[in-house]
Amino acid sequence: MRTSRWTKALLLGGMIPVLVVVLFPFAVMVTTALKTPTAISAPSGPDQPFRFWPTAPQPGNFAAVFRAMPLARSFGNSLLIACGATLLNLLCAIPAAYALARLDFPGKRPVLFLVLTTQMFSPIVLIIALFAQFTNYGLLEGARVYLALIIANAAVSLAFGIWLLTGYFSTIPREVEEAALIDGCSRLQMISRVIIPVALPGVVTTLIFAFISAWNEYVFALTFVSSDAYKPLTVLVPSFIGQYGTQWQLLMAAALLATVPVVALFLGVEKHLVRGLTAGSIK
Repeated sequence: MRTSRWTKALLLGGMIPVLVVVLFPFAVMVTTALKTPTAISAPSGPDQPFRFWPTAPQPGNFAAVFRAMPLARSFGNSLLIACGATLLNLLCAIPAAYALARLDFPGKRPVLFLVLTTQMFSPIVLIIALFAQFTNYGLLEGARVYLALIIANAAVSLAFGIWLLTGYFSTIPREVEEAALIDGCSRLQMISRVIIPVALPGVVTTLIFAFISAWNEYVFALTFVSSDAYKPLTVLVPSFIGQYGTQWQLLMAAALLATVPVVALFLGVEKHLVRGLTAGSIK
């Protein structure tokens, strides 16, 4: 018991500095978003000490962001692209991972390593080829650019999803599938009603990774989107950085608002993730 308490104390003592380092940039972002331009650029010295927290917080900076840029529309664009890419990723990764985990076919291991190899290349090396292909198919015109970004973002995170779900599906006993097939389930029903619920932690992890990857993507959106009406947050937020100055308070306020959907997603699926991990350990 004493060893356990000392271990917990040491772990807690080691976690506190890590948390401070990790959360400090977010604290700077919050305080900067609540400051005035004068307070941000004010020099610090013996006569004027540096103030981390603003003496007169300006919550109106968040409303000013919506007046300075079409933030609501940009939020909708990012949400549409991220949700579409996540859905497409799962629709492709789940059957591919199940086939790699359960079916025996020639070249199975080379296919797995080929999938892993695609994850080693930076997406930027494909940007010229993707731009040419999407242009030929007319996917960069008007609202069809959403489809181009959904396909590109889903493809970037697909390899991770396939590898992760292949490992989860491989741990599920074959007897579970055989029992479902004997009960009259088709292969598709068995995957949707048995395999996916059992492998819920892997599915949720893939969902989170695909969503965050698409939500934070910048290069594809900057290259493919030419109209302000279809720009996501990652392209629109840097517009506060100008040639002769940067509106730091608005930039940080917009960046803080951009983190809300990701935090909300994690808080929403955390219970399901923990419940899935606990159920899997009991089984």
